[in-house]
Amino acid sequence: MKAGDGLPPLEVPITRTLIVAGAIASRDYQDVHHDAELAHQKGSPDIFMNILTTNGLVGRYITDHFGPTAVLRKVAIRLGAPNYPGDTMVLTGTVEEVDGDTATVRVVGANGIGRHVTGTVRVTVPAGTAVTVPARAADSMSAGAAGSASTTATVTASPEGPA
Repeated sequence: MKAGDGLPPLEVPITRTLIVAGAIASRDYQDVHHDAELAHQKGSPDIFMNILTTNGLVGRYITDHFGPTAVLRKVAIRLGAPNYPGDTMVLTGTVEEVDGDTATVRVVGANGIGRHVTGTVRVTVPAGTAVTVPARAADSMSAGAAGSASTTATVTASPEGPA
């Protein structure tokens, strides 16, 4: 991994179930996260995702890329446009800085109305750890050839960059 490396995008369908389950799992019982009628009364067009669910999705995005041995050291996010049911959030990331086995990744999650989340994640990836990249991302990093979503390429992380 090196500064400037892009992470492959992750598309997250925003469903009512995801919004409500995330709110319940994080013990956020505010009605705007589960009751469309009350959300309307409070000026929202529908229920919307809470920040803790977004935070979890950002963490998942990073660990899906860097693997199960990756350790999230710091997650600093800011919410923007709400995630409403029926939309899709696309998470993208770029490695901004690498210091030994720790990287800072800038993350953006955009939906149909704008940027839902922006922020940075500091992640430690022990040297020698294999980082699995979906084939389409691996292909776009090389010759730009069309890839298959069902295969993966493996890149070994080291302080010097991919092997």
